[in-house]
Amino acid sequence: MAVPPLSLKGRALRYLSMREHSRLELGRKLARYADEHDNVEALLDLLEKNNWLSQERFSEALIHRRSARYGNSRIVAELQSHGVAGEALQELKAGLKDGETARACEVWRRKFGTVATDAETRNKQMRFLMQRGFSQRAVLAALRGSEADEDF
Repeated sequence: MAVPPLSLKGRALRYLSMREHSRLELGRKLARYADEHDNVEALLDLLEKNNWLSQERFSEALIHRRSARYGNSRIVAELQSHGVAGEALQELKAGLKDGETARACEVWRRKFGTVATDAETRNKQMRFLMQRGFSQRAVLAALRGSEADEDF
């Protein structure tokens, strides 16, 4: 006996049960399976109305997943690519700014552990942290091996 295909709503709830999704991301995923009579936007509105789809929860989950490995600019860019914008994005940026130096120091400590002795090694460490999206202030503090923000 064949299993009937999932409805669009069932598919959306399956995606949301695995992890939080942004409205934009879930809309893209569902559009692949939508027929001409399916209204994806109406379904997304219903999911938001029932609080099954939440941009705030998605943003918090993404920040929680990424903050241990990446800097503010990389996290903010990912949030923007998922459709988070405006005042919500500004609030999230302000919340991220507080712990960036400590996070950069922890990433640096896990990867390198010792202060660079020559310019080549120092540049390698700096490039690594900058590619991870950390600010120049956080990178310089990490390379010195300190977590103090008061120096700036």
